[in-house]
This record gives sequence, structure tokens and C-alpha cells, in this order.
Amino acid sequence: MKLIQEGGQPFYFQGGPVGCLLVHGFTGAPKEMLDLGKHLADQGHTAHGVRLFGHATRVEEMPRSRWQDWLASVEDGYHLLNRQCDQIVVMGLSMGGMLSLTFASRFPVSGVVAMSTPFSLPPDPRLRFVRLFSLFVKRIEKGESDWLDPEAESDHVDYPYYPTRSIAELRDLAAEMQAGLSRVTAPVLIIHSKTDVSVPPHNAERFVSSIGSKDVSLEWIERSGHVITRDIARQRVFEMASGFVQKVTGAKV
Repeated sequence: MKLIQEGGQPFYFQGGPVGCLLVHGFTGAPKEMLDLGKHLADQGHTAHGVRLFGHATRVEEMPRSRWQDWLASVEDGYHLLNRQCDQIVVMGLSMGGMLSLTFASRFPVSGVVAMSTPFSLPPDPRLRFVRLFSLFVKRIEKGESDWLDPEAESDHVDYPYYPTRSIAELRDLAAEMQAGLSRVTAPVLIIHSKTDVSVPPHNAERFVSSIGSKDVSLEWIERSGHVITRDIARQRVFEMASGFVQKVTGAKV
């Protein structure tokens, strides 16, 4: 009996001395980052996509995971890459971007790419009591889809709803990330869609003035939903990410 969903498996593409550590989003799966990983591998880089603890199995398992478990999953991937690579660039989508920036505040990396990343959760007074709230309401339904590529959406791998207990962990991760942003000294690329419904674009702008690095850039995607690594403008995202890797590592394509 399989425990991990199809599309939920981590991936590893052996390449050159530059390693790219790819981190998927909240309730998502490594498949969100797979095509980006293949693109980076085609550029000659080593690419590893981690599976975050509690993800891509059964949604009922996710509430027992904590944000520290998710960050430990990133650290596992980092140590695996560090055995093979001289430089590592960490890249994350949505919550994966939050984890990437948090990780970069604690570990030496050559660069960070944060895509569709929340700076904070939406203002909602219930968030103050979300752990207590989760004792009575176990799930929060997902909102309306903002995908522009229906074919990509049709085989997307994610949980069907947000476990309320896990939202408490996401809130605490946001606070941890914000507290560490001034300690992020590696170059950072923020990529965000102007039509992202899940994480409004103003989130991206807040990072620019909060990150400690002197090299922070913000690039906009004109037409895409939240999952920019798989939606209609994905090739543009791949080019931005690989160009950033080349810039911060000096790697030759």
C-alpha cells in the first residue's frame, strides 16, 4: 500500500556543483516544483525537491506536523545537496518561500528565490485563537481557483482543504520568518504574479524593505495564478530563476 500520493515523491537530478533546493507550498507536493527542477537540471545544475513533513500523504496526517518539522525537511534536503555541491540556492513556492527565507536566515546559502510568498497571513481576528478554534472546526475550505491553465490545474497534487490546526503553524512560521529577515544576507529574488488571488501582490513588496541583504530584486509575472511554477507563465518563471542562479553563483550554462 502506497503511503505517498502519486506526484508527492521528492526528486533529485544529479548535475554540476551548483545545487538548487526546491521547496513546495502549504498542503502541496513536490510536483509543484518538478518542472522547475527539470529546467534547472537542463541548465547543468543539481536539483533536489523535498517533500515537507505531513504533506502528500493523507490530509488527516497534516495537523500533527509543526512548522519546525517543515523546516527540518528543508534542512534534510540541504545536507543532502551539500555533500555534492559547492554552492546552494534555495527556492520556494508560497509557504516554501517562507521556509526558504527562514532557512537562509540560519544557514549559509548562495541565494534565495521566493515565489508567490506570503509576508503575513490575511488580517483575521480568528487567527489569534486559531489553536482553540481548531478544536471545534477541523478544516477551512479552499477559496475559488485562480489557475489560468486548466490542464495544469487538473493534475495538480494538493490536499482538498486546509486543516485548521495547520493554519496555526503557518501563522507561527510567518512570525518566525519575519523575525529572521534582517539576518538574510544572501541575494534574494522575489517573483510574484500581479493576479495572484491567494497571496495578494502587496506581500511581495513588503519583503523588499524587510530583508537584510543588499541584493534584493522583485520581478512581476503579468498573467498567472498562485502556483506560478505550473501555471501559464511558468516558462518565464523558470527563466527568471535560472538566470538568478547563474548571476549569484557564476555558473556557466
